[in-house]
Amino acid sequence: MAISTSFSGSGQAAAAPGWSAVRSGLPGNTVGEKFWNAVQSRGDRVALRQKEFGVWEEISWRRFGQCARQIGMGLVSLGLEPGDCMSILANTRREWVYCDFGALAAGLVVSGIYPTDAPEQVEFLCADSRTRVVIVEDEEQLDKVLQVRGALADLLRIVVIDMEGLRDLRDPQVISLAELMSAGEALDRGSPGLFEQRLRSRSVGDVAILVYTSGTTGKPKGAMITHRNLRAVMENFPRQLPQGEDDDKMSFLPLCHIAERMFGLMLSLERGSRLNFVENPDTVPENVREIAPTIMLGVPRVWEKFYSAINLRIKESTAFQRWAYRVALAVGERCSHYAMREESAPPGLRLLNHLGRWLVLNNVRRALGLDRVRWAATGAAPISPDLIRWYWALGVPLFEVWGMTETTGGGTINLPGALRIGTIGKAQAGINEVRISSQGEILTRGPNVFLGYLNQPDKTSEVIDAEGWLHTGDVGEIDAQGFVRITDRMKDIIITAGGKNVTPSEIENELKFSPFITDAVVVGDRKPYLTLLVMIDHENVEHHAQERNIPFSSFASLCRAPEVQALIQAEVDRVNARFARVEQIKKFRLIEQKLTAEDEELTPTMKLKRKLINEKYRDLIAQMYAPG
Repeated sequence: MAISTSFSGSGQAAAAPGWSAVRSGLPGNTVGEKFWNAVQSRGDRVALRQKEFGVWEEISWRRFGQCARQIGMGLVSLGLEPGDCMSILANTRREWVYCDFGALAAGLVVSGIYPTDAPEQVEFLCADSRTRVVIVEDEEQLDKVLQVRGALADLLRIVVIDMEGLRDLRDPQVISLAELMSAGEALDRGSPGLFEQRLRSRSVGDVAILVYTSGTTGKPKGAMITHRNLRAVMENFPRQLPQGEDDDKMSFLPLCHIAERMFGLMLSLERGSRLNFVENPDTVPENVREIAPTIMLGVPRVWEKFYSAINLRIKESTAFQRWAYRVALAVGERCSHYAMREESAPPGLRLLNHLGRWLVLNNVRRALGLDRVRWAATGAAPISPDLIRWYWALGVPLFEVWGMTETTGGGTINLPGALRIGTIGKAQAGINEVRISSQGEILTRGPNVFLGYLNQPDKTSEVIDAEGWLHTGDVGEIDAQGFVRITDRMKDIIITAGGKNVTPSEIENELKFSPFITDAVVVGDRKPYLTLLVMIDHENVEHHAQERNIPFSSFASLCRAPEVQALIQAEVDRVNARFARVEQIKKFRLIEQKLTAEDEELTPTMKLKRKLINEKYRDLIAQMYAPG
């Protein structure tokens, strides 16, 4: 059954005034049409790169288009009609992209599923979206779908990308991606004009993709994002932070997350930037040095990990090297104040900065793989202002941006010459407008605001009001120059037993600046004081313990080691010194389980789920409030 192109709730977002006048250099009414026009115009230019058997293989736009067309027509051959949903259950790789654009070109709706999701989650997502075909990466992901397919009445076929270990499988519902592409090629040859007909089967207001929210407070909600929503961000964002065919990007975040889908995929389509796929999440530090991207998007944890790696390396260097690094960084920070305003620093300062970069900081950037970066962006979660300052001092212009699934990833942005550290920037010109409600909530509206939640008109009406304003759930303020500052999530504000309002995210961001802390959750709502649950950085803390001959036999024993407890206490004391007494952490506990993306406590972007953490570790929290 096709996904409806209209929404029967009061919350449908209307196109902003002037939208019809917004155009870009890449023509096309829908994303599918844009993609095919890009294939025709870019031909043999490199579109994608992925490592095969240790060698980076280049895929041209022509080859990209051929693969996507075969997949799209293969899906048509299975009987999928315009508006039907196809789901992808795979890690970030080029085949994900082939399937995505192939399906969009065939007039289908695409839904991404995190490869870390459990079978019961896969069942809910496929049932809710009425998925007709699910494309899985390998045997592991296939097993999840096979476990629940009996409950999926709409499911026609399961397509497997990597058939290793499945050569002898005989299941009438399961086919390989190669078979699907062969069927598509045959249909294309026998039905001239059908592909072009499917390209034109959808309009700008139709749903293009479904992006499911993390579901931290209940079942995930399927955000319906239209071709208009995607185009609003695709066509306007690059006008503010330029990118083009000479740029290299690195794709490593999950493609079912709106950040990678928009920044990595859709903007590369719009502007022709080369998209480089990492081998796997564990090889990101190695691959970034090989790719040397010119533009990079990362969640705060990525930028924190880079900083931690350099911080630890500096600690192990000689006294002279540490001195040279501190001096060069201090000069770089002074110069960055001018760079942020797009002003020229005094000649003497410029000379010192050039010398500091040549002798020290260029080597640091090369060690990270960031030596070619023209600009970088951080989003999807709050980041410490000090961390942004460090990157600017290093010579890496890092801009904090803000967006959410419901705004198609577009929202507010810091820009060269219009940057204020500690804010999420200003509303993006041509995309949306922002204001603060009487309750202090950040509201936004524009052509980037999604259509609504699939099958949940009541939930849609809760977040989009009759005037088209999206209620983001973020508490914030806007200064006289239009810079927006998020102070917290509305549901996360802590009110202590003494009636003091505390913003936990500010404290947590300072703690995550530590190389020894991956994430932290402040606790204290209706409590006499604040406490803390900490997820340590396993690699860095383990390295610290080994260097000092601290005995441990497991992750739990590492967390319990008195020296490690003292290490984290020192970090807590450092942060406490920056806050008022009522906002200081009185006690903390370490989470003694090594968490990964497969664990329910973490979101796919590796953030702790506050509500779940409070529930799951209630006994640990109770210890910190026990008398004595």
